[in-house]
Amino acid sequence: MTPFRIDLARLRAAVTPTLPDGKADISDADVLERFAAGAWTVLPEPGDGVAGLVRERLGPVRSLQLLIDGATAADWVRELDDRESASGVAQGIARWQPRLAAERILGAFTQGAAFGQRLLTRADEHWPHALDDLGPHAPAALWMRGDPAALAACERSAALVGSRASSGYGELVTGQLAAGLVGRRYAVVSGGAYGIDGTAHRATMAAGGVTVAVLAGGLDRFYPAGHDELLQRVADTACVIAEAPSGVPPTRWRFLARNRLIAALASVTVVVEAGSRSGSINTAGHAAALGRPLGAVPGPVTSGGSTGCHRLLREYGAVLVERAEHIVELVEGPGEEPAPLGGESRDEMCVLDALSTRAPRSADELAIRTGMAPSDVSASLALLELGGRAVERGSGWVRSS
Repeated sequence: MTPFRIDLARLRAAVTPTLPDGKADISDADVLERFAAGAWTVLPEPGDGVAGLVRERLGPVRSLQLLIDGATAADWVRELDDRESASGVAQGIARWQPRLAAERILGAFTQGAAFGQRLLTRADEHWPHALDDLGPHAPAALWMRGDPAALAACERSAALVGSRASSGYGELVTGQLAAGLVGRRYAVVSGGAYGIDGTAHRATMAAGGVTVAVLAGGLDRFYPAGHDELLQRVADTACVIAEAPSGVPPTRWRFLARNRLIAALASVTVVVEAGSRSGSINTAGHAAALGRPLGAVPGPVTSGGSTGCHRLLREYGAVLVERAEHIVELVEGPGEEPAPLGGESRDEMCVLDALSTRAPRSADELAIRTGMAPSDVSASLALLELGGRAVERGSGWVRSS
């Protein structure tokens, strides 16, 4: 049997070392499915919607076999039963065929295994189904280093992203947000870059939490090189993932395509610090398109490093984030009713000012002093008592000391 014009034994030998931990001997059909899924990480660029469409309609195995057999666009259209896709499929074939070489695809598995990578597919237990919200732009599979079970934590997670050229202010806030999220049992997702991303990963691990890094290039060489040790720690404690196979370098386009995975993987995206042209604004755009909650941290109005955050707040409906609980509220809804600004309402403040710490005063006397109706005074006294600000004593009320 020579599916894909490669001996089945050779396919099995390539696929087996990249099986997720816990997978034992797999069927011939599973070998073909996994090989085809891996092949579709090699052939198109990340986020190729036409590749996603044919995989979705025909399955990765059949779509790969058609490509190998040299099927024409007309053949594909007949298989898809969709004449409107003819032009897109023809262009797709032209994009994919230059990379269609057995050794290139087999090499992705060989290199992946050499660097301790596992290939995660939709058939696997720990596949993050949040990525399926990307529709035809979802990845065919994920290459990963680390523990695939860590991806389960992303069901309750926040993406903390921002500028590579971060300020001390941005890094301080990122650290506080990450630690607060860990305390609320949230995982943190980010992109492994310098600046805000790196701070998010470090702070999460320092607080004993789970952090997942999503990279734009192959995992044979962590990028940026200056974060090799950091990303290795992320892989040791949780996982690092990419849709690109080994040997694929990160490029500007692949960074932008990678951002959609960060936005889809996390329950909420928060831009901590970003200029007007920061790539994290692109991540925010993907989050908004997916209907995910979006937050942004304000910065000094004089800082160009926060203009992107301010624009998200001003023009794109991002919610202002100051603390970790604000992020949690974006996912779970508001908690306790917030206290009025200043701590008390206007009526409570008037009554509190009219109270003495020594001489008890009745509600009627307080009504005279404040110019309020007695019923409003009584209501305010009840609220002040609940807040521990006023105490009933004898024939009247006093301010708590």
